[in-house]
Amino acid sequence: MNEQHLSTRLEKVAEWVLPGGTVADIGSDHAYLPVYLVGNHLCEYAIAGELNEGPLQSARAKIRENHLQDRVEARLGNGLQVLENRTADTVVIAGMGGPLIAEILEDGKAFLDDVHRLVLQPNIASDHVRLWLRQNDWHLMKETVIAEDGRLYEVLAAERGAEDPYMEDEPLEKQLWIGPLLMRTKPAAFIQKWKKEYDQLERIRRQLEQARVPEASERQEELLQKQNWIKEVLS
Repeated sequence: MNEQHLSTRLEKVAEWVLPGGTVADIGSDHAYLPVYLVGNHLCEYAIAGELNEGPLQSARAKIRENHLQDRVEARLGNGLQVLENRTADTVVIAGMGGPLIAEILEDGKAFLDDVHRLVLQPNIASDHVRLWLRQNDWHLMKETVIAEDGRLYEVLAAERGAEDPYMEDEPLEKQLWIGPLLMRTKPAAFIQKWKKEYDQLERIRRQLEQARVPEASERQEELLQKQNWIKEVLS
């Protein structure tokens, strides 16, 4: 991956940012995405947010290499603090765990007032992200699963004015875990992801059968519930 050719998951992220305007990429990793977006005229201006000085300097070097100092800015800050005295139309947080993404959003809520879209790519535990979005009136408008180098990644996009995608006739916990829109569309990588998840739950459940502790039975019930949800969605 480089600033001319993004990974498959970041290509999807780039596809879902709002066209034009400003994009803030939190935890930018050498500013690949901001440079790509501006260089391909997918946005007018971009902010590459970095937490540490080393990655910040790498991002600035990449921006200089591409002669985009007037349209891409690397800023040092913790999460959404890089938006202090700045505004962005789209905020991207990609390549982190779901709990960390939710924490960054929660800690930086004050900087989201002028943001119109969130594009989020959690590596694990996407349910933490969906829960934060729902609790803070950000509605999912798109979600998909991307297969890349033997791994499966979820990409989510949310806006405040979007229609609430959650179904009344399905358990909320199930929808947060699997994804309310993905439960409808079921792309090929989604099927692959949840078949693998089902097999993993089955292995854990069999291990618990060998345990002789009271907590094992309760945990088995939880796993069986999740396995039933997966079977329902894949049927």
